[in-house]
Amino acid sequence: MDTFNGQNVSGNFFRTLGVQPWIGRLMSDADDTEGAPLVAVMSYRVWQTKYASDPSVVGASFQVNGHAFTVIGVTPPGFYGAKLSGWGMPDFWLPITSEQVLAGVVSRLKRPNGNYLDILGRVRPGVNPQSLEAKLRVEFHDWLASHVQDMEPGEKQLWQQQTIHFIPGGAGVAAMRDEYKDGLKLLLIAAGCVLLVACGNLANMMLARGLRNRAQVSVRVALGASRIRLVRGALVESVTLAVVGGIFGIAVAYAGTRLILYLAFEMGGPNHVPVNPAPSWPVLLFTMGISILTGVLFGIAPAWMTSHADPVEALRGANRSVGGGRSWAQKCLVIAQAAMSLVLLSAAALLAQSLRNLEHQNFGFETQGRYIASINPTLSTYKPEQMEQLFRQIDDRLQHTPGIKMVAPALYAPMTGDSWNEGIRIQGRPEPGPKEDTGAGWARVMPGFFETLGAKMLLGRTLTDDDTASTFNVAVVNEAFAKLFFKDQNPIGQHFGIDRLRYASTYQIVGVVKDMRYMTWDYKDPVGPMFWVSEKQNVLYDDPVFSDGEKWSHFLYNIVIWAPGDQVGVEERVRRALASVDASLVLNSVDSYSKVVSSDFQQQNMIATLTTLFGLLGLVLAALGLYGVMAYTVEQRTNEIGLRMALGAGRKHVIVMVLRGALWQVGLGLGLGIPLAVLAGKLMKDQLFGVVPWDPKMLAAATVLLALAALVASVMPVRRAAGVEPMIALRNE
Repeated sequence: MDTFNGQNVSGNFFRTLGVQPWIGRLMSDADDTEGAPLVAVMSYRVWQTKYASDPSVVGASFQVNGHAFTVIGVTPPGFYGAKLSGWGMPDFWLPITSEQVLAGVVSRLKRPNGNYLDILGRVRPGVNPQSLEAKLRVEFHDWLASHVQDMEPGEKQLWQQQTIHFIPGGAGVAAMRDEYKDGLKLLLIAAGCVLLVACGNLANMMLARGLRNRAQVSVRVALGASRIRLVRGALVESVTLAVVGGIFGIAVAYAGTRLILYLAFEMGGPNHVPVNPAPSWPVLLFTMGISILTGVLFGIAPAWMTSHADPVEALRGANRSVGGGRSWAQKCLVIAQAAMSLVLLSAAALLAQSLRNLEHQNFGFETQGRYIASINPTLSTYKPEQMEQLFRQIDDRLQHTPGIKMVAPALYAPMTGDSWNEGIRIQGRPEPGPKEDTGAGWARVMPGFFETLGAKMLLGRTLTDDDTASTFNVAVVNEAFAKLFFKDQNPIGQHFGIDRLRYASTYQIVGVVKDMRYMTWDYKDPVGPMFWVSEKQNVLYDDPVFSDGEKWSHFLYNIVIWAPGDQVGVEERVRRALASVDASLVLNSVDSYSKVVSSDFQQQNMIATLTTLFGLLGLVLAALGLYGVMAYTVEQRTNEIGLRMALGAGRKHVIVMVLRGALWQVGLGLGLGIPLAVLAGKLMKDQLFGVVPWDPKMLAAATVLLALAALVASVMPVRRAAGVEPMIALRNE
């Protein structure tokens, strides 16, 4: 059985977005009415990869969750829908009204307080968006006023503050942009720093070349060459180098974008995300323009300096040794490069340490030897009241599978990205105020859940097989729940319920478990309140909305598995065990918790990896810049070094002299770079976890690494200086 991602859309969805069919037809308003034949529109990607672009797909009948749908058309290539995300991109589009057929008793379509749909619209030509926004606000408030009786007490006090805002929708619902924009800004700044370091090398090279050829320039000036012509000639060389570098950069861009996609979507792989890995040509042309502009900006100053050669130098002999004061511009550039490289290295170290802290934090449960099997029981023909019996069979079959010690199905497991939340009402307390935070997450689980995860119980007991439909409904809460709602009280034996005061006696607390990190966002914040209830129990609500939610919660989507040791072939064993229970059960994947945690922090991994690459590149460029300046300095001072040695200076003295010249530049760069690195750390503090922006260990590591690179870059020039023969220098002098 193949599994696909479906998305419910209105009948005018494709017409609103101006999308034309590739083959067949797209959905219309008539398809999105109750009682209409069930139809679906297939994505071009699925049509091409799964069905080999077979045109007979159009008109064929497909089973979707046990119901027959007719494929009426295929979308054009490149159309991925109205919402781009890193997972779950639509393979099929279904009418909104079909949700009632597929979901049955747990349908959300006619729930007035449901908010599971995004709204996009197209403004007619000539219509003022601000006026339209004002009209829609009035209509929205009229609609809310007609549903006041369906609202919760807290909602009734706040509904008049609800409003509507128009935002541009040309790019659709840009979920990925909101998720990645801060990290990409950081990478853009890092790329700018690398560009500045590279520009410093370009300027240094052009300046060294100009100073080396100053005798030739002096002769040309003496023979009447204009300074404008000399500057133009130097600029041609600089821009040519920039263009060549830009061309090589385009090749790097193609590889770099694929690397970014791989790092950003490591779990599914770039092929599962509808993003073209090829760089945009306008962006490439822009970056090529930046390359040329930097060639001009960082080439014009050295060109202008070297063009101001004195013709008299040609008569005096411009190749005579000169002091180091003539290369002050080069040394300033090296200092700036060292400072910028320290900033990059420090940022990379902070982000790498932050990623390690994220992946190795105390999650409140054991990850070693734990696996998550992701299933979708709603794709079968089971009813909510049959779920407990099904999962009891799954429990029994998996626990008798070799290598598996414990099993516990759950509505959703920690770190899986899901979240069910309700407002809490405590028995014996009044209705909370509208601005009082009473929210708590919750999950339905099978007995043995906490034992399977290795979670630590602090008070009371866990959920057991004795908690059945015939006993009082019980719940286990976490520390945060107990502290928020029962501060300075013993929570064991207390009663609470969800959303409405008349349900405040629904659950009795029988245990308190240590806080577990469930959510993969807001990881800097403390763990929020949460409670767990048993799959074996059911609450009989007198409100249809609550009753439907209760039924829906019995479909458990995760199975937590404890298989100690280095297990091989866990997924295959789990698949066989589930197939023996029911071959129609859909198992999406079986992943180790180490893989789950890694994928949860793949954005941070991408940013840390790329920043580290930028830092290493900046380090190499800074070392090359220092090497170039030192090599040029040694060459220019060859005669001076020879004279010093002829007058009795030892080679050790020469080595110290040359190293001193290099180290003071790097030292000054480090002195300037450290406060800049601290400032950079403060600017990216939102990207850090468990690391302070001025972490001395990270700064020290970056400083030592840069100092070592400077020493390595100094080896060749120092050896050349120590190898100068005094007689050759005297002969040249």
